Amino acid sequence: MLSRSVRRAFSTSTPALKTLKIGLIPGDGIGREVIPAGRAVLENLPSRYDLQFEFVDLEAGFELFQKTGTALPDKTVEVLQKECDGALFGAVSSPTTKVEGYSSPIVALRKKLGLYANVRPVKSVEGIGRPVDMVIVRENTEDLYIKEERIYTKEDGTKVAEAIKRISETATSNIAKMAYQIALLRQVIRNTSDVKSLHSEPSVTVTHKSNVLSVSDGLFRETCKKIHDTNVDFQAVQYKEQIVDSMVYKMFRDPEIFDVVVAPNLYGDILSDGAAALVGSLGVVPSANVGANFAIGEPCHGSAPDIEGKGISNPIATIRSTALMLEFMGYSDAAAKIYTAVDANLAEDKIKTPDLGGNSSTQEVINDIVARLL
Repeated sequence: MLSRSVRRAFSTSTPALKTLKIGLIPGDGIGREVIPAGRAVLENLPSRYDLQFEFVDLEAGFELFQKTGTALPDKTVEVLQKECDGALFGAVSSPTTKVEGYSSPIVALRKKLGLYANVRPVKSVEGIGRPVDMVIVRENTEDLYIKEERIYTKEDGTKVAEAIKRISETATSNIAKMAYQIALLRQVIRNTSDVKSLHSEPSVTVTHKSNVLSVSDGLFRETCKKIHDTNVDFQAVQYKEQIVDSMVYKMFRDPEIFDVVVAPNLYGDILSDGAAALVGSLGVVPSANVGANFAIGEPCHGSAPDIEGKGISNPIATIRSTALMLEFMGYSDAAAKIYTAVDANLAEDKIKTPDLGGNSSTQEVINDIVARLL
């Protein structure tokens, strides 16, 4: 049985027309500069898609915490749960030292809304750079990101810090099913479209470190394999494995061999950020936090305080994340239109931000992509 979110994402039927309410959460830093790009593409979708949008501005982030003592207001969660059809999240600052009382609002949102999967497509534009077409599916709710840590002092006066790495059969089953479903549905799209593909058959590469962490990563590996082997629908998906350090090596050496990659939270975070280097910049890589009934589009980049306020942040990751959100809401045709406009911008190689070697502003890139939608 396909999860509702994945069925919606790849549905061939268009949901009934209605006004969609989208929560906008800029967060910190350049999040405030790129979230308007997501709004702009939604507002400028051609009328033939019969989509209209309402937007609600919501707050979250480290800067909000510094002002109010709260990183994720209850109101933000309540509005998302009760009023919104989807949401966009910009960026969040992550202090490198412990700040008493603070925890990441996006991590908290994922837990509160049941967004157990972080789906990160990494795809090159045809004719530009190395060929890459993979989706990294990252477990979103546990692993070291549960943030259960402690520090204690030994008898000799030295300090020891410990962190719990939690891997559960339930969470791993959920993320494994999502990965196999995405692999199958990507193959359906390949079989029914004229778009050239790097892959002739669907595959999922399970990434782990069970040669060292035989209990925790061992459970992740065993559960992923069990879900594959005991589900008739998933037999069409080729099952593969990679130890995480070998995965990093092969991903950079031969990225074209990977179709769908599934990993625990920490490895998935590292792999997806690293994979951005294969396609030019973190500024072009989208993601969606997905659960059974909701999706939040979120660019993979951070708050980038070094370029904040300069008007040069790359809006493409946010624009692609907006399209990805639409996919998981069931509006694949409209999402495809946005992807095509972005690809045309990148292929023309004229209007691009400094991270891609250009000198265009954020707004100039937004304007160019919006013009390609019309």
